Amino acid sequence: MASQPSNILIVGPSWVGDMVMAQSLFKVLRRQHPTAQIDVLAPAWSRPILQAMPEVRQPIDMPVGHGKIMLSARRALAKQLRENQYDWAIVLPNSLKSALVPWLAKIPRRTGWRGEMRYGLLNDIRKLDKQALPLMVERFVALAYPDGQADLLNIPHPSLEVPQESLSEARSKFSLSSHAYVLGLCPGAEFGAAKQWPSEHYAEVARGCLKKGGEVWLFGSANDKATCQQIVNAISSEDGVVRDFSGQTSLQEAVALLSLTSQVVSNDSGLMHVAAALGRPLVAVYGSTSPGFTPPLTQHAELVRLGLDCSPCFERTCPYGHYKCLRELGPEMVINALERLPSNTGLSINESTARD
Repeated sequence: MASQPSNILIVGPSWVGDMVMAQSLFKVLRRQHPTAQIDVLAPAWSRPILQAMPEVRQPIDMPVGHGKIMLSARRALAKQLRENQYDWAIVLPNSLKSALVPWLAKIPRRTGWRGEMRYGLLNDIRKLDKQALPLMVERFVALAYPDGQADLLNIPHPSLEVPQESLSEARSKFSLSSHAYVLGLCPGAEFGAAKQWPSEHYAEVARGCLKKGGEVWLFGSANDKATCQQIVNAISSEDGVVRDFSGQTSLQEAVALLSLTSQVVSNDSGLMHVAAALGRPLVAVYGSTSPGFTPPLTQHAELVRLGLDCSPCFERTCPYGHYKCLRELGPEMVINALERLPSNTGLSINESTARD
């Protein structure tokens, strides 16, 4: 680049996990250009995630829904953005629509992968070599460098910082008391059933935690309520109490609560990436997807998968209808993985599959 950028606009992704991984790009940009200001144009739901990233000056809500063109709204937004005098835009999504606002805002340099024939909209357009950049985080970070010169050996991990005010509000709202060990479970997956480890397996892990004196918190959106209720129903009141936060929290509250857990078990989902970025010791369960593309970016994770011949298929539902990659992955594999991880307590949940 001829000169150091002063103001950088990032057009962010539309999924929770992808937004978390994008922080690695923000960190690299801050490392390369310490005086530059970074703003992120993204869906309004992502604001709590972006506000937990100190590299971001401000989130800018995208007024247009995913998949919609609404050219007049994009033009109005672009006109407003011109006042910020951005000298560089990096467009993370591959769609043509995502490149419209930086072009309409007349940002001088507009970087992104070739995607949906975006010639003209982007003037620093890259051709993606998927074999050279197998990980999504690598594809994000590579855009911070001149074409073909990315430093992929020193990619910083995401690290979300939860404001103390958010923690205090969450503790007060949900009447939380201190507990030696809290196991967070994230049994949902917006992508589809082929990412969801069976609820009965989650229940078995939860029972083991409760029998050892721990506490279990369930996380998810309103769409995950039925799955979380199945876990609650499978646990006897004599085992202990499970806190079900699914559908009860905002994203900001979910992030705050996850930061208070001792360990987390999660499907390959947005909350998996949030837990990793919060530094929570994490067991990530993979079925139809692969950690070779979107692994949790943390040193404290155990990745559990069977690696069947039919996986990863990257399908929303099992093409064969048997979901063996998840059903045959027994609770003991996850329990053993938890034992290998650190936590903020010496409490062990080993032998938790033993039945009375």
